[in-house]
Amino acid sequence: MPLTDSHISLAHGNGGRFMRELIEEIFARHLGNPLLDVDADAVAVPVPDGEVVVTTDGFIVEPLEFPGGNIGALAVNGTVNDLAVSGAEPHYLTLNAFIEEGLAVEVLERVIASLASAAQAAGVVVVAGDTKVVQRGEGGGLYLATTGVGVREPQQQLGMAQIQAGDAVLVSGPIGDHGVAVMLAREQFGLKGELSSDCANVLSLTRALRKVPGLRFMRDPTRGGLATVSLEIARATGLGVRLHEPRVPIRAAVQSVCEMLGYDPYYLACEGRVVAVVADEDAEQALAALRNAEGGAEAEIIGHTVNGSPHVVLETELGGERLLEELEDDPLPRIC
Repeated sequence: MPLTDSHISLAHGNGGRFMRELIEEIFARHLGNPLLDVDADAVAVPVPDGEVVVTTDGFIVEPLEFPGGNIGALAVNGTVNDLAVSGAEPHYLTLNAFIEEGLAVEVLERVIASLASAAQAAGVVVVAGDTKVVQRGEGGGLYLATTGVGVREPQQQLGMAQIQAGDAVLVSGPIGDHGVAVMLAREQFGLKGELSSDCANVLSLTRALRKVPGLRFMRDPTRGGLATVSLEIARATGLGVRLHEPRVPIRAAVQSVCEMLGYDPYYLACEGRVVAVVADEDAEQALAALRNAEGGAEAEIIGHTVNGSPHVVLETELGGERLLEELEDDPLPRIC
């Protein structure tokens, strides 16, 4: 029977009729597929040949819906992207939903519908899940936790251990869009704008980059943004990273909001971008591959790794230098 309640109650998590109706009428209706058995404790899935790659993540973004996406699409894309930048093809997801008592059913419906659409776009299926309801005041409306399973060709060796001095650093598009879009959606500062999150899967970008012979490393710059990925590279390799400010793509709207509120776009989260490190001789091929892929039209070569101290230096437009330090305070909590 259709779910007639307008808001989630504790009864929707008690294992009885209300919970069954919630699972059947929202989760199973949107996510249903031959591998999803809502009555089973575990499910068997076929796995293609190759190395199995597993990732897990949690999502607590506030607000639940924002320009360009919502927590449902974010959960799928964030998990898929972690697999994609590891060189894997995503296949399966599991989903855990922690719903706060009082959440409007229509909001949950929109979120799960968006989640299902994002999964379909990425070619993955949700094969298992769980639902819990917490008391009012004990959650942020809705938290989601996911596990992703993908398969990678054994010869696809990517990682920071592959990075060498002189390699080129690329980014697939403008940075900071997601962070600023979520910030504007909170309406804390009286600012409004048309900026949308870059929330999307990056499979077209990573598939294109995997064909580049000198590909060393890929990462999606989520929490901590481009600066944090660069700092992780420097710390793990012992190399310096030099970024060229005029080449780093940042939308004017993002730059303006950051200047008004004192944020640094280099530390703001992206949810549909790839940072890649490529052998310098293959950098132009990698750039062309990104620009020809969906979502990569604004890609740029933004810097290089260098011998020397493991610091990240931003070469400014005026010819100066700025040291990018490791993030300590969280400038935007609950961003993803």
